[in-house]
Amino acid sequence: MYERMGKAMNNDLKEKTAIVTGASRGIGKALACTAASLGINLTIAARNTAPLEETAREIERIYKVEILPVACDVTKLEDLENLVNKTKKKFGKIDILINNAGVSSQYPFEKQPFSDFESLVHTNYLGYVRLIRLVINDMIEAKSGAIINLVSGSTLCDPLPRNFLVYSSLKVGLRAFSKGLFWEMRDRGIKITSILPGVTDTDLTGKLKEITTDTSRLMTTEAIENALKFALTVPLNVCPLEITVINQQTPWTQPVIPFKQEHPTS
Repeated sequence: MYERMGKAMNNDLKEKTAIVTGASRGIGKALACTAASLGINLTIAARNTAPLEETAREIERIYKVEILPVACDVTKLEDLENLVNKTKKKFGKIDILINNAGVSSQYPFEKQPFSDFESLVHTNYLGYVRLIRLVINDMIEAKSGAIINLVSGSTLCDPLPRNFLVYSSLKVGLRAFSKGLFWEMRDRGIKITSILPGVTDTDLTGKLKEITTDTSRLMTTEAIENALKFALTVPLNVCPLEITVINQQTPWTQPVIPFKQEHPTS
């Protein structure tokens, strides 16, 4: 009896379709691989075409699912519309959205370039909200869907970590938006989940010089992959609202991040 109930209540993910943004490397690539391992067909998006297409070939070869690579700058509404339209044209539907694309900017506030403000807002907040808006009505019509937003473990800190005030405050806003969206969508069969990762060993944050001298303070992507798998495989009547995955020794617990760091360019 319990086995029959479990089968009835769990998602069958094979042949589902997901969009993953920021998917050519780092956390996004890891999450795309995780989704593919569950039998999900994917549209993967990133700004740079060459690494994106290489990632698509790699995932298709390993996991034997259909992959559509679409070059997309999430700061541009027309690119987001193109991403959604191409996905629907190829797969006919969008069952899952994994919002991951992000940029970082680390400065004392009085030294932060004005141009960084717009980049952070349009990538780390508006990019998420706009893409959700573009897919949500189809999910409402289908009475089914899952939206996964990659937020940030830094939103747990009060006060926010120094040098990340604009970045982290936008993530606080995204976290609040995601919670509110959950309440609006929970009776329509749509799940909204925020994943709050700690500092992870990727191209973006893994090269912070003062942190990588002690690699025990960095996570790999494995815990974040497991969080995604959990969010997508819980029973249909369950929604993990927030999943926090941070290293026990995350640098946010001590002021070890210096004022100036050089982030790799994308």
